[in-house]
Amino acid sequence: MKRPQISKKQMARVHPYIPEAYDLYQQGRISRRDFLRMATLLGLSAGAATLAACSPAAPAGAPAGGGEAAAPASSSGGIQRGGTLTKSMQLQLLDHPARLSWVEGANVVRQIGEYLTETGSDNITRPYLLDRWEASDDVKTWDLYLKQGIKFNNGDDLTADDVMFTFGEWLNEDIGSSMLGLLSYLGGIQNVEKVDDYHIRLNLDSPNIGVPEHLFHYPAIILPRNFEGDIVKQPVGTGAFLLEEYAEGERAVFKRRTDYWRKGADGDPLPYLDKIVYVSTDKDAGVAALQSGQVDSLYDPRPSDWQALKDVPGLAVYPASTAQALILRMRVDLEPWDDNRVRTALKMAQDRAKNLQLAYFNEGDLSIDAHVAPVHPAYAEKPIPEYDPDGAKKLLEEYAAEKGIELPLKVTLATKNDQNEPELAQALKQTAEAAGFDITLDITEPGGYWDRWTEVDLGITSWTHRPLDTMVLPLAYTKEAIGNWNETRWTDDEFEKLLRQAEGTLDVEARRGIMSQIEDIMQDRGPIGNSFWKKVWNITHQKFQNVQGHPTAYDLLYEVWIDESKA
Repeated sequence: MKRPQISKKQMARVHPYIPEAYDLYQQGRISRRDFLRMATLLGLSAGAATLAACSPAAPAGAPAGGGEAAAPASSSGGIQRGGTLTKSMQLQLLDHPARLSWVEGANVVRQIGEYLTETGSDNITRPYLLDRWEASDDVKTWDLYLKQGIKFNNGDDLTADDVMFTFGEWLNEDIGSSMLGLLSYLGGIQNVEKVDDYHIRLNLDSPNIGVPEHLFHYPAIILPRNFEGDIVKQPVGTGAFLLEEYAEGERAVFKRRTDYWRKGADGDPLPYLDKIVYVSTDKDAGVAALQSGQVDSLYDPRPSDWQALKDVPGLAVYPASTAQALILRMRVDLEPWDDNRVRTALKMAQDRAKNLQLAYFNEGDLSIDAHVAPVHPAYAEKPIPEYDPDGAKKLLEEYAAEKGIELPLKVTLATKNDQNEPELAQALKQTAEAAGFDITLDITEPGGYWDRWTEVDLGITSWTHRPLDTMVLPLAYTKEAIGNWNETRWTDDEFEKLLRQAEGTLDVEARRGIMSQIEDIMQDRGPIGNSFWKKVWNITHQKFQNVQGHPTAYDLLYEVWIDESKA
């Protein structure tokens, strides 16, 4: 009997990167285990991935261990060392990395510290400080094996003791890390076991497929075992740069570390750049500085910035599709948002196509009101709700009659001003007027919103990309996350039960069925509205090589170098 096969075309229907991963496997550049891990996490069922890996075209001599794709070759005859990259980006308060709640701070910290894993621009997660990971068949036991020979910049060896300490910080409620909600499948530090100096075992209370991705959540920097709580005062990490200066709201300066553990594509030590400088400016000033050559790059350009910069000579644009969104969120423990009719009415008052046009130049994908994106492997496609002000007003009239109040319903919408939130807020104010809402806008600089983002009763919060559909949901919509990142205070027993099922389901088709129910719950009685998913861009001077457009706007700069011929 002929062995059944799966074609690359069939793989591509699940996720466009799976055929590329299959090609790397055929070439012997990644192991069978790595291909299976990539394919299943990108959405191919375990059975189909195994079938593909056993096809006649698969290599007989592919490495069995945790191999990785070959490093990218340089785009010129040789990599040039030295030079400075200067980037415009807001610099806010930094203290404990486990408490990071914004990517800008993580971009600062990741230059001096590192993660156990790394999710690249291709949305694939690979070992980083880890040599490899191994999961049990029921994905309840995860063995993490550290690379050996890695040193912190103070000369200390990285060992399991540092990882155990870091897990303890994440799982300490007093620290206030969002990792606590993300790692809710660990009952506590007692579930984290040091096997030996380079081997840690996680004993999960419930199965979870996303452990490698969770270890690259941006507050998950690995800390030295003697860390005292302030990364600016104690800038110790395993990363490629040393912190020379950090002045909140002004600048951050890093210099090249000469004893960094990784090698580049040319076999020489990383990093290639001598220095990185972040200059704290608002977006408008950042655009002007990039246009005039005062800076080399701009953090997370707005669509208006992309429009202004995409055709400027000397600048290169690197796009990425994402699960980033500007989430309209309502606190369900406060009136009037404790009534689902009011929440539903505001969702119905979104003209999603108009919002995408006005706030994002149509550079994104329309969304339902669930925090699950089309780029996620188990996303279940649903019809995009129509703008329905009449239906929304009927719900508000019913609510107002019960409460003995008059319409319009007066509410205040708070947000910040650095990612086109003002345009979205203004568009929502206009479309919601016909539904019976009178919205007052409270728009501040980013710091003015982040200082209170979990406290305002109605807001627009920018949420960054996560590679798996099961990652953001426990961060923001579970009981464990209240007090950390559950800004809406919404919980739902049926939702959480389904989420735990999804976290332990490897087969993507089965997981998609669960995710379909989760999406329905969020759409029907959840605490958020979401008009669209964002496209993002990295815009950097063309002389910088190995620059990536990352879906989370992460600055992965260790292998960036300057080609002076393109200066």
